[in-house]
Amino acid sequence: MDRYNTLSDFLKEFYIPTYVLLQEAEEEEEALPTFQPPASPVLVFINSKSGGQLGGELILTYRSLLNHNQVFDLGQETPDKVLRRIYLNLERLKDDDFARKIREKLKIIVAGGDGTAGWLLGVVCDLKLSHPPPIATVPLGTGNNLPFAFGWGKKNPGTDRNAVESFLDQVLKAKEMKIDNWHILMRMKTPKEGGSCDPVAPLELPHSLHAFHRVSPTDELNKEGCHTFRGGFWNYFSLGMDAQISYAFHSERKLHPEKFKNQLVNQSTYVKLGCTQGWFCASLFHPASRNIAQLAKVNIATRNGHWHDLHIPHSIRSIVCLNLPSFSGGLNPWGTPNPRKQRDRGLTPPFVDDGLIEVVGFRNAWHGLVLLAPNGHGTRLAQANRIRFEFHKGATDHTFMRMDGEPWKQPLPLDDETVMVEISHLGQVNMLATHDCRSRSVFDPLTPRHQDGAEEYDDYEDESVAEGEEFRKFGAADTFKIPDEVDISQLS
Repeated sequence: MDRYNTLSDFLKEFYIPTYVLLQEAEEEEEALPTFQPPASPVLVFINSKSGGQLGGELILTYRSLLNHNQVFDLGQETPDKVLRRIYLNLERLKDDDFARKIREKLKIIVAGGDGTAGWLLGVVCDLKLSHPPPIATVPLGTGNNLPFAFGWGKKNPGTDRNAVESFLDQVLKAKEMKIDNWHILMRMKTPKEGGSCDPVAPLELPHSLHAFHRVSPTDELNKEGCHTFRGGFWNYFSLGMDAQISYAFHSERKLHPEKFKNQLVNQSTYVKLGCTQGWFCASLFHPASRNIAQLAKVNIATRNGHWHDLHIPHSIRSIVCLNLPSFSGGLNPWGTPNPRKQRDRGLTPPFVDDGLIEVVGFRNAWHGLVLLAPNGHGTRLAQANRIRFEFHKGATDHTFMRMDGEPWKQPLPLDDETVMVEISHLGQVNMLATHDCRSRSVFDPLTPRHQDGAEEYDDYEDESVAEGEEFRKFGAADTFKIPDEVDISQLS
């Protein structure tokens, strides 16, 4: 900030005049002769109930520094409505040079947990904006995997003036990165009589599957006699015991929300639940019928569209399909394969924009702790462009699933029907990242473009997945949104 003569000069780099934000505002009201187009105009979205009282405090600080009309409380107004309104106004002002430059340089700051950040990412993706703004994430949740993956830290931030100014300075200097997004489809037969395979959640149903609102009757994905759900994720989808622990945590937080207002307490509670649920002694307390190999048949497809079976060792009790190198508060389950494994198995480092998802298995929590060691990693199972899980009638009536921090309890078939979950590469979205972030691009000149034995990847318009309407947008709704009845304070 030392290049600015005064603090107000620095803040002007982010300030958006009211007439650009609100159609009813008159341009003359904010005609400032010396006010040049800002270098980094920002829209700030804050989950006021995240991080205990931190969200509310952040709103007050940002509004004291910027135009209060460019700072939004997600508890009061949804981002899809805000962005629609602002972009309609920008379109009205398309002949205004000042407004046009704001549109070209616009950035978004979102403060909240991973669920809140994913909400914003999904809205920007589904609105198909003409100039989709890149997004910076402020860590206000428990895991904060998205902020950590892009260099914004994982500890809840300061909320005073100096802390906010420091974050804005980082936003000004940040680089843009593209990251893959992943479409998820879940389909199950309507039960013949009694029972249900509809998902069950401890609080509100995961927004990442649109609260399980069924796909529109006109959607090509619909099949008669089936329940069909779809949505997407940015960071990870997991299945098995890790999701079971997360489900227990969310259930406990719903019962006693007053105990979960401190990030350190939340994390210690998570570890305790891992012990009581038997995650550390899974071989003794976890039924073999819930091991992944017993639960599901797993198939994967590469970019050429060819499907094949994926062998899952019988000891694996949890599978993570990982898009970003950050899981469970910043751990990297994939690691970096050594040159021999890259050559023999065609494995690559975990690039965030290569159209591949990393599939990692874990036996138990002790296995997970190897991630804390240098070069520690889980069991690398595959890298894939698509992955499909098929659950048939078996020895257990349910399992647990989780997407980007939001868990649910998934009933499994009681008859001869199948529950199917398929994950497919969809597209990309723009993120803001610090220059020393841990996420790596396949196009980064400082990173080798490809490794020995790895495939080249040049065309993101992958014909193997462009098969229908389901692959043209991120979610099932008109915009990726959290339903009105959801209490966003509970988003992780």
